[in-house]
Amino acid sequence: MANFARTDRVGQQMQREIAQLVRLEINDPRVKLVTITGVEVAGDYSHAKIFFTRLDGKQAEAQEGLDRAAGFLRSRLARSIKLRIMPQLHFVFDSSVERGSHLSQLIDKAVASDFNLDDNT
Repeated sequence: MANFARTDRVGQQMQREIAQLVRLEINDPRVKLVTITGVEVAGDYSHAKIFFTRLDGKQAEAQEGLDRAAGFLRSRLARSIKLRIMPQLHFVFDSSVERGSHLSQLIDKAVASDFNLDDNT
């Protein structure tokens, strides 16, 4: 049986709640294509890093929209998640999805070039 820290469970719950709030309740067009990829909560629950990605490359625009909505999101989270201290929300762009996509394209190119070399011999 896996032994998860309470901060991990709180982070997972926050991720689900924030993703739903962003999708359903924030009308800012800068935030519409945002995907919440993870949440790291500090051990004392004072701060939470919310990792997000946006595949259309407008991460600075999304960052501004999320930073502007942070107070609203924090107040809505306080209603749905019962914690003594609701963490301050800090949004961080998660470039791992883009990096993974780029590496996948490089691998596909390498495999295609190997295939073309095999066909020529």
